[in-house]
Amino acid sequence: MTGTLLCLGHGYCARRLIALHGEAFARRIGTSRSGEPGAGMEMLRFDGVPSPLVIAAAAEADAVLVSAAPGEAGDPFLGPLGEALAAGKGPLVYLSTIGVYGDSAGAWIDESAPLAATVPRARRRIEAESGWQALGRHLGRPVAVLRLGGIYGPGRNALVDMADGTARCIEREGQVFNRIHVDDIADAIHAAIAQRVDGVVNVVDDEPSPSCAPVRFAAALLGLPPPVPESFAEAAPRMSAMALSFWADNRRVSNGRLHTLLGGALRYPTFREGLSALAPTLRES
Repeated sequence: MTGTLLCLGHGYCARRLIALHGEAFARRIGTSRSGEPGAGMEMLRFDGVPSPLVIAAAAEADAVLVSAAPGEAGDPFLGPLGEALAAGKGPLVYLSTIGVYGDSAGAWIDESAPLAATVPRARRRIEAESGWQALGRHLGRPVAVLRLGGIYGPGRNALVDMADGTARCIEREGQVFNRIHVDDIADAIHAAIAQRVDGVVNVVDDEPSPSCAPVRFAAALLGLPPPVPESFAEAAPRMSAMALSFWADNRRVSNGRLHTLLGGALRYPTFREGLSALAPTLRES
């Protein structure tokens, strides 16, 4: 059992880590803007300026998970808590995104690929990754950078979209995306902490696939007609800038290093296994 885990940002992935692996930590502390209680967690308020309690938690933590996205001013925790983190020697885990790679024109890439993203939010991720890695080197602490694919899981998946009528099927020839079930993310975080990983791991599924593939599969599981397909050319004028930046990149991301980290197969190697496991819970709700 590891001593104290500090989750800087207590979002979807951090909550799932606690649900699946919380017992691996004797003490679990999380931060949020409100500091409201969380299941299985001591919660502290963090609104950009760390309180004495947050500083003490950072200094005492045996492992730290950083899951908040950087804003225009940069990473919200790195500057305020960097000095406090110098007191510990345990692993740091930073949750990033495969968006840092930019576009590979559909080619396969791995962790050695250049970070060619051009959109501002992805460039901020690259800067945050670099900042946490530099801090780790300075402090002598291992830093695992986990680059996540498109996240889905309980309450956040194509089955829910189909059931509530918001699912869309947008087609663009040759375009594929990597996804990852949140349970596999939780397993990767737990393994990275236990193994004191120092480096980058792509946390993605085994099968990059078109945008419509999980939507059609979800429709079939629920016995519903799939959405009428739209071409990207038709849909693009109505997309937000963020959505357009998402569709600008086409890549196939390798997860060989993730398999090594986990010691074998993912719980949900593709969206088919993931959605099939989620379908019964949706039918019961």
